[in-house]
Amino acid sequence: MKLNIIPTIIALAVSALAAYALYAFCKTEGQELLLAIGGGIALFLPLATCLGLRFEQGRTSANTAAVGGVFFVVLLIAQLFFAFVQFSTPAYVITNGILLLVFIGVVYGVAKAKQ
Repeated sequence: MKLNIIPTIIALAVSALAAYALYAFCKTEGQELLLAIGGGIALFLPLATCLGLRFEQGRTSANTAAVGGVFFVVLLIAQLFFAFVQFSTPAYVITNGILLLVFIGVVYGVAKAKQ
């Protein structure tokens, strides 16, 4: 497994811009910072996996990139949903936590298969 620095920095920059957008669009008074920080972290992990993580086997790299891309889109939709509706902190944390744990579990399974 190898982490490519430049694509990872690009993923970090895209996630930071998305976090700022979430902060700006947030309709729930007082939850802007939670949405920006949580959204930035939640979007960075799959995007960094998609862009910056490479394995020795080409299939494993392609599968992890595909999983990262799919979960990036799913998490982006979830973050946009939370930006435009009233939400509670526990609902936000639980939803993002479950999505990220499922993502980590799937990537772990793909990486362990080594195909």
